[in-house]
Amino acid sequence: MEPREYEYSSNILDGRIVLITGASDGIGRALALHAATLGAQVVLHGRNTKKLEDVYDAVLAVEGARRPSIAVMDLAVADGDAYRSLAESLTQEFGRLDGLVHNASILGERYAIEQYDGALWQQVMHVNLTAAFAMTQVCLPLLKLAEDPSIVFTSSGVGRTGKAFWGAYAVSKFGTEGLSQVLAEEHRHSSLRVNCINPGPTRTGMRLAAYPAENRDELKRPEDILAAYVYLLGPDSRGVTAGSFDAQ
Repeated sequence: MEPREYEYSSNILDGRIVLITGASDGIGRALALHAATLGAQVVLHGRNTKKLEDVYDAVLAVEGARRPSIAVMDLAVADGDAYRSLAESLTQEFGRLDGLVHNASILGERYAIEQYDGALWQQVMHVNLTAAFAMTQVCLPLLKLAEDPSIVFTSSGVGRTGKAFWGAYAVSKFGTEGLSQVLAEEHRHSSLRVNCINPGPTRTGMRLAAYPAENRDELKRPEDILAAYVYLLGPDSRGVTAGSFDAQ
């Protein structure tokens, strides 16, 4: 079975505590809302308080949904204390973490390597890769307290096969694939599973920035590509680790 074709019950994530980075827009927002409808307790991470509050209100409007939590943090500037504070808050509020979805990332610019600005390169690598490492590191103790924990990294087609002019974004996604594989191997003999998802062409703001002339009506909406995420966060993917899957 391909994860993108996964069919599931309406309570498949019931009681699971799931932290989603970049939950204020696009795929992160859609996943947060959908996970809440499936019974998950979602923790909404982002850097824009107003946008997160809007998602918070949308989750509350879902009949029977658990009240979400908000974690405001700018990954571009967060230091070690900010990450430790987040982990401490999660420990006090929930005592464990069942799922961690790394969705937050930035595109940077589509320049040739020869012309790529060094400061921008470092920013993209930091937000897309180093921040994911830091978030994972502080959350691992909480994930290990869960019975069936899962980490899902967001990859990209250009993180598997390099393409011209994708610069730091592509390289950061190659790094994401590597981080996921190393982490999966380090926990091969535990219940923790670690996988990557390539969302594919999706109607998001980042896609618009990368392909401004594209016909957006031909793209899948974020709500249409969530089956693979649900599969990897839920109980039916136990034992599935070190994989890289396509959402469409």
